[in-house]
Amino acid sequence: MRRKNREVTELTEIIEIINGCKVCRLAMVDNDVPYVVPLNFGYHQNDSVITIFLHCAREGRKIEILKQNNQVCIEMDQMKELLSGEKGCDYSCYFESFIGTGQAVFLDDAAAKAEALQTIMKQQTGRDDFCFDQHVLEQTSVIAVELRRYSGKRH
Repeated sequence: MRRKNREVTELTEIIEIINGCKVCRLAMVDNDVPYVVPLNFGYHQNDSVITIFLHCAREGRKIEILKQNNQVCIEMDQMKELLSGEKGCDYSCYFESFIGTGQAVFLDDAAAKAEALQTIMKQQTGRDDFCFDQHVLEQTSVIAVELRRYSGKRH
């Protein structure tokens, strides 16, 4: 990271950044062409490993890309405040961001999918008391991305 004074290294602070986000961006490579999509997410933390859970339809471009190349990058951020100035170059903003890389893995087990969906709903709503119909579980792809390499940044 070029601006070391903005790097967030403490895991508790990185988790605070993640907790403040509702949307992440999933970056993939489609035959040497970058492709990125915004998604709602949830996460689990186990020691220093952060697992991001995503959900989507069972077919589509994202699914096809991940079947060919499951190497991904996750990005999430939040703008805290716009800093204004007299000239354009005087403007800046306070922000927090998180970036991590890992491999996307499709969850097939119904119980694992339900647990991941529960995690996503908790991130989005603060609640963890949802029930998921078997039909919904069958029609939904759930993806887990285990992140061992990641960084946080703050200004």
